[in-house]
Amino acid sequence: MSKYTDSRRNFLKMAGMVGAGLSTTKTSLFNLKNLNAAVGLNKSNVLAGDYKALVCLYLGGGADSFNMVIPKEQSQYDTYAATRSNLALSPEDVLTVNPQNTGGLSYGFHPAMTNMHQIFDAGKIAFVNNMGTLVHPTNKQQFYDEAVPLPLGLFSHSDQTNQWQTGIPNSRQIKGWAGKMNDILYASNDNQNISMNISFNGVNTFQSGNRDVVYTIDYGGASGINDYNSEWDIWPSRRKALEKMLNHVYNDPFKDTYTNIFKKSLDSSLEFTAAIDAIPEFTTQFTDNWLSNNFKMIAKVIAAREKLGFTRQIFFIDYGNWDNHDELLNNQAYNLMEVDNALSEFYNVMNEIGMMDNVVTFSMSEFGRTLTSNGNGTDHAWGGNSFVMGGPVRGNNFYGQYPILELDGSLEVGGGVLIPTTSTDQYIAELALWYGLDPNDLPSVLPNIGNFYTAGSGNPIGFLNI
Repeated sequence: MSKYTDSRRNFLKMAGMVGAGLSTTKTSLFNLKNLNAAVGLNKSNVLAGDYKALVCLYLGGGADSFNMVIPKEQSQYDTYAATRSNLALSPEDVLTVNPQNTGGLSYGFHPAMTNMHQIFDAGKIAFVNNMGTLVHPTNKQQFYDEAVPLPLGLFSHSDQTNQWQTGIPNSRQIKGWAGKMNDILYASNDNQNISMNISFNGVNTFQSGNRDVVYTIDYGGASGINDYNSEWDIWPSRRKALEKMLNHVYNDPFKDTYTNIFKKSLDSSLEFTAAIDAIPEFTTQFTDNWLSNNFKMIAKVIAAREKLGFTRQIFFIDYGNWDNHDELLNNQAYNLMEVDNALSEFYNVMNEIGMMDNVVTFSMSEFGRTLTSNGNGTDHAWGGNSFVMGGPVRGNNFYGQYPILELDGSLEVGGGVLIPTTSTDQYIAELALWYGLDPNDLPSVLPNIGNFYTAGSGNPIGFLNI
């Protein structure tokens, strides 16, 4: 009996670890929320009917964000141009912005960001500048002397991706801050069959938690079993045979557990698909490419929120190709054009369905790039700039410290690498508090938040109306 019990326990443990990665096609097959034990009490500030969604656009590879936002004041631009050399954008090409909180200093957006420029001026986009992973606030001398703990694996794609997605810069983790946050707010949603975390890039660290398993879809929706509802050829008989197997009660606990989980996954994909299919076509037109189509599907899920029973959701898109050691100017222009179009389309459709004030879209990228050119591109660095868009955003503003882009300056530690002056902890904490996390729960999601912010002392940065 003890051997049987131990085998069953090991099976359930293994199922919990690998389940989210197995699927009929792209929809998570194993929905193991009811199998996960030892989860703490669900706590929530969520009010009935108070829907909020976070949309994470991850710029995978490390975006060169100091060519997304550049200084235009003459002396600062001259410093920028000298530092960036052959990668500097012409001041005549960039789109001038005048943030309300920069003391009259003008800045410029990359010329591909025409729509973001308009949304910024309308007060619905803000930038958080020179941000990155930090364990403690760090100055240049402390960095050289290693007088304070530094993030693990600085300049490493895998380590810095892990730290942005977990909110823990001093160790490698497998649970992300979105997953941990939704574990806490789990009870706020009526629907316990479909995860609060929806990914367009499969299972990821960012949305992995103890209880709420990532629900993976693509821009076509929940794939489920290919042609399951098809009347073509022999599928009706196949469907009947499959349903007979799934509805059978097996004496073997392994088989019984597997079929029950499979059936729940199939049922959830059918429920999801029915809700999405009931949404009328939007008036807003979306560009026919991967990124825009993903944002269109997010809009459909948000429009179907009441039918699906959600009050809180987090969406994740990993849009790569930002690791531009070569051909930076051409690649970045193309990438930013697609991002700019997709964000504008999403902004318009949120206004169309009346959900602008309920959705915050934000960017993350594992690190910024070097200010200096390597010849035709830039290399891995540290501090960078991120944007936030939505109705709750205090836009037409810059937050954090936009640095003087000079070599051997107070923040540059060699090779064009800048020490961040704003931590990812502060950024994540502000998003989390808007989403509904209790301030007292912040340390359970962000263990180092106390090094940068005291709970109850106002907004960690200030870019959101909370």
